[in-house]
Amino acid sequence: MSSIMKFIPLSVSFIFAVTITGCNKLKELPESVITEDQYYKTASDAVSAVNAVYGSLNGDPAGDFPIYGRNLNILISNGSDEQVFSPSNTNPDVRAIGTITYVAENDRVRKIWQQHYYGINKANIAIDKIPGIEMDETQKNRLVNEARFIRALLYFNLVRLFGGVPLVLHNPSSIDIEAVKLKRATAEEIYVQVIDDLTAATALPASFSGADKGRATSGAALGMLAKVYVTRKDWATARTILEKILTAGTFTGATGTYGYDLFPVFKDVFQKPTKNGKEHLFSVQYESNLGARNVQNFLSGSNFNSFNPKSFPGDVPDENLPKIFEEADTRKAASFFTKMLNPATGQEVDFSPVTRYAKFIDFSLNPITNQAQSGINYPVLRYADVLLLYAEVRNELQGPSAEAYKALNIVRARAYGLYVGNGSYTDHRRDLSGLSQAGFREAVFLERRKELVQEANRWFDLVRKGTLVEELKKIPAKTSNVSEKNYLFPIPQVELDLNNLLTQNPGWSR
Repeated sequence: MSSIMKFIPLSVSFIFAVTITGCNKLKELPESVITEDQYYKTASDAVSAVNAVYGSLNGDPAGDFPIYGRNLNILISNGSDEQVFSPSNTNPDVRAIGTITYVAENDRVRKIWQQHYYGINKANIAIDKIPGIEMDETQKNRLVNEARFIRALLYFNLVRLFGGVPLVLHNPSSIDIEAVKLKRATAEEIYVQVIDDLTAATALPASFSGADKGRATSGAALGMLAKVYVTRKDWATARTILEKILTAGTFTGATGTYGYDLFPVFKDVFQKPTKNGKEHLFSVQYESNLGARNVQNFLSGSNFNSFNPKSFPGDVPDENLPKIFEEADTRKAASFFTKMLNPATGQEVDFSPVTRYAKFIDFSLNPITNQAQSGINYPVLRYADVLLLYAEVRNELQGPSAEAYKALNIVRARAYGLYVGNGSYTDHRRDLSGLSQAGFREAVFLERRKELVQEANRWFDLVRKGTLVEELKKIPAKTSNVSEKNYLFPIPQVELDLNNLLTQNPGWSR
């Protein structure tokens, strides 16, 4: 990593496209520098610029955990009732999030802030520069809208994690640190920008083929837009958007032509042969053994940080989480394991009593000894999430209607191996019925908890439901430390130190 340059860890300092490393010296290679005026001249440059935006999701310039590859999960899983810190994890900042003792100096909180602004800066450059390139207008507009989709996703994460944050929409022309300091925009201002970007991104193609599979689509933009409106509790707008995604004929009012559906078998959501399939609206892309240090889905390899089967993995689900699943629920075996076959030896390895996560295990590799380059994609948004959002929205608008039950029960039917496809199944033994509006709401959030394990949803769900403190107080390692301030993470202290225009979130010391 000797060619990686240091930078001042302020959000706007990501304009320098460099990063913190604890051991590197500043190394300049002027003979290799290409200025912005020299670059962004061709269609190939435009594609490369947008590919770099995607790269901010599955990579980190310093070789750290990527956003969607473990780092966001540390905050969302450890910071909720989904996960506790592992006894094998010696990083005090990770342990602090798992015990809700984290502070503004926490390095994982700092890192997630910086990674998001790094990606935002990449998106801003693409959005600013691509319009000036002489190229096919359709491709030009598409690439700009892809960058806007990812910028919206990153700001949507930031506003939910931190509240109002600096709103940076262009690559600043000045390198004067005073000139690039910004105050926090309000949360409302951030949401307005997120909605604007996602609305623009709805003009993207409905699908891609070949090597372009996995790029943002109009369906992905609509799905994220619906999730934004659900987060804001704008139920009517969310319903309108969701019905544009839901496959026509499966629900009254559904007009979607994307062909989205659930895989009949739950584990197929997390298999290489079915990646970017009919259930996936948008996934962060991974591939096995690419050899690229910065493109690793660490969520798989963290299960096997030691070959001692009785050791603790890097990430440990809360002991109560597997217990909420019935044995007949196929999501349990697809989400957790205590035993696994080692194909190199033909022997089953017993990891009990420590439960480990299973979703991101790449079985095209040795599942135990070779997971450093897992090729399992990270699903940011999938159709099961859309169905559960629709069930929630219909319930909030008019109570548990027939359409609300249908959306919820389709997800449950698939969980128990009963779902056929195209919104249809004949065995209704697992259907829910007869619930009050409050009871139905609880059922939806319970189903979300089971369905979306380790997919960076749980903390966000508890926050928007308003039950984060209540649920964390049920966990002994967290109960005495959680308070209302935990509904937002602290603004990283290093950002406050470098930018005197920033203010800290309520309850956190500056």
